[in-house]
Amino acid sequence: MALVEAGDVPGVLRALGELGAEQRAAQLPELDARYEELGFPGWLKLTAEQGVALASARLGCQETPDAAARHLHSGGRYVPPQDGWMADVVDLFPVGWRTELVARLDEQVRERSGSQRLHFVVDHIVRTTGCPMPQSDYFVDGWLRKHACGPSDGLLERLREDPLSAKLLPLALEGPSVSFSSHVLSALCTLAAEEMVDRAALVRRTFAIVAGQHPAAAIQYWQAVPLTAEEHARTAPQRVALAERLLVRLLQDGAPKTITPVMTFLRALALTPAEYVPFIRDHVAMLDLSSPVASYGQEVLRELDEAGLLEEDVLSEACERVLLRPEKKLVRAQLSWLDRVARREPARADRILAETALAFEHPDVSVQERALRLVARHLKKAGGPARAELRTAAASLGPALAVRAAELLGTQTPGTEQDTRAERLAEAEVLPFLSGPGPVPGPAGSAAEVAQELAVVLTDDDVVAFERALDGLVRHARLDREALCRALEPVMRRGPGVHHDCGQSDLYDVAAAVRGDEPRKLYGRPHRRISHGEAVSPPGKLLMARLMEAIDVIEAGAQPFLLALPTHVTGAVDAGVLVERLAELERRGVEPAPVDLEQALLRVTPTADEQVRCAAGDLRSDAGRRLARRLREGGLPHQDSTPEKWPTADPGDAPPGRWEPASPGLDQDIQLLPVAAAVLGTFERDRTLEGGYSPHDIYAAPYWVAQLPHHRDEVAARARNSVNGRMLARLTEAGGPAGYALHWQIARKIDHDRDSAVDALLALAAQGQFDGRLLGGQLQALICAGSSSPKRVVDGLRTAAATGAYATVWSVVEAALPALLRGTPVRDAGALLAVGVECASRCAAKGVVPEVEAVAARTGSSQTVKHARLLRDVLR
Repeated sequence: MALVEAGDVPGVLRALGELGAEQRAAQLPELDARYEELGFPGWLKLTAEQGVALASARLGCQETPDAAARHLHSGGRYVPPQDGWMADVVDLFPVGWRTELVARLDEQVRERSGSQRLHFVVDHIVRTTGCPMPQSDYFVDGWLRKHACGPSDGLLERLREDPLSAKLLPLALEGPSVSFSSHVLSALCTLAAEEMVDRAALVRRTFAIVAGQHPAAAIQYWQAVPLTAEEHARTAPQRVALAERLLVRLLQDGAPKTITPVMTFLRALALTPAEYVPFIRDHVAMLDLSSPVASYGQEVLRELDEAGLLEEDVLSEACERVLLRPEKKLVRAQLSWLDRVARREPARADRILAETALAFEHPDVSVQERALRLVARHLKKAGGPARAELRTAAASLGPALAVRAAELLGTQTPGTEQDTRAERLAEAEVLPFLSGPGPVPGPAGSAAEVAQELAVVLTDDDVVAFERALDGLVRHARLDREALCRALEPVMRRGPGVHHDCGQSDLYDVAAAVRGDEPRKLYGRPHRRISHGEAVSPPGKLLMARLMEAIDVIEAGAQPFLLALPTHVTGAVDAGVLVERLAELERRGVEPAPVDLEQALLRVTPTADEQVRCAAGDLRSDAGRRLARRLREGGLPHQDSTPEKWPTADPGDAPPGRWEPASPGLDQDIQLLPVAAAVLGTFERDRTLEGGYSPHDIYAAPYWVAQLPHHRDEVAARARNSVNGRMLARLTEAGGPAGYALHWQIARKIDHDRDSAVDALLALAAQGQFDGRLLGGQLQALICAGSSSPKRVVDGLRTAAATGAYATVWSVVEAALPALLRGTPVRDAGALLAVGVECASRCAAKGVVPEVEAVAARTGSSQTVKHARLLRDVLR
């Protein structure tokens, strides 16, 4: 024990060698007691030498091989991290004792798996004594792992040089619990060629391994043992079984990272067309799934067709499922398939052309043109009934291809072209119906309704709910504060989250003041004001001023309601209603709260109604006179957001760049409180440490629009890159001119939020506020600067055109095309030209675009050149 405590490992080994078996056994109880006494904390305090000394002493004091086997098999709770000490200890015993230890360990692991370190000591004994290696999977697996743990490039040589390989490798291939890596399988494949391993057993084991692996891992094992032609044919049942399981997984579809390994493994299995026949319906079903899965299903069905194993009805069904899909790559592949079938079997031309005609209904003109060319290529093989079907189907073609189809199918008569164009002139522009801003319900009629609106505000950025809740707190705190406090109790159980700027959810603090609650805490410290952080943006500062003022109004109890409560969902206040509210305050002798009055004056809707103006002129208070003057002036002046040096006369000539809107600022001196003046002034970043504002750091909320409901372009200019889809919708609903900034927001959003940008574009067009030349110039500048993706822009314009707004979209395309076609056309210029062809033909646009003419005159058959020719012909 003294040697153990000293950590003298050589001394322990010498003492074990000098003691007899009975003497060693007598030492064991004391060693075990010390081991148990230490526990895990005590074990951690031992030095490495002390731990090895104690473990060596306990193993060396085992009296029989069976006891030593049980001791090693149990593993112990605390053992040294190295394994060499075990070899040093067992070498102290005679060869017969060590051989018996190996046999006992083999028995132990067959009954119950033990410590993963046993194979080390067994391997050492086998190599030093010449006794046979145990044939249990545990020890074979340990032996193979030992070789696999070294450098992979030396694995093959290590296995060749090991004398145990000849006996253990066959056992490894048959042992179900022996694990393999792809490197080991690759090495075994080489050894099989050298006849050290049975090739048939290796192939069987490979199938067993891949059957239990995820496809991403299975493919590595599969590629490690390439099948010969004879093995490929012999293992057909196993390969089909694997494919069936993979097809079930593939039919569940999913993200690319999920389905790509499945398709890769299916291709690696290399099923023959005959082996695919039982799964034809599975592959037809794939045609309705995601694009990669549909492409795989199409690929397999095409192989079956080329092998003569696909019925004609299945091909027809595949065409019905694929030819109207939006993915042009899939559609082109399907049309190419039909083309090959028509070339291979001319007798099927009638049916093939009828299936091709399905693509005439595709929304993309390039697909329609491709289908029409295929029809032209094989039309001479078609009979009369097929031609009649084609003529009927050609009615779905776009105007740009209708005349060509008429000439091809023999339906054109003198005057047909003119008649067709005249008919196209009758196509009306389809724009959304806008009913105008909806009204806001009247003031909250009860304390319970106030609580409901507050609950909405705390979970959603709803402007109407916020304004009704704020006004309701003022009204009902004056009418029955106790009832209001009771109604608010359930809503106040959970406060709003942390945000960077003052937001509408900070109305919670006003409700807390009504109830007399303690201020909210941030990081354990009470708030000193309304919001979590200092109000950063000018809109946030105005909002915070309103909230703080509302608390003062509630405590004073003088003002019975708020003037700024909107009458419309945009935040606007009807002039007549505001006149009535001010008149009521005059009758009560109440002077309105200054910030509330400023917000009301920012929101009031200009009116030409002389009766309302006269009523405003009759007001005698300072607030009334300010309202009357504001109405006479027609509201606050609007500010231009066009950046300096922007080519207003021809936006299409704008050089590449982001061209952010100019920061608005009033040139006139208007009587406003500082917080209101800041909302109308410039929003440039203050670079001092005292609360600056950067549009890149702040989320622009819908309430910004509601603060200036008649100046949407100014708000769009100030928000810049902070506008999200929801706020863009609020901007388009609001009043005031739609100038450079609002169009720029649409141009920016169409690249990454297509739906909201298209909705805004169509809404402006329906309002008569849309400037297609301006948006086209902004789009081409962003595309040429690399700030917008041409593909996503084209997708957005195509989506807008699909609603029937052809003239609107053509005005954008016409302005953007010259810069995008000049010199080397931008990527996806062909797709933009295709949208232009569709829109120009349907709105009967005429004229000459020199850049289109130049591209059309080029040689070649690229999509850009072909569509330029189509557009040139349409515009003539």
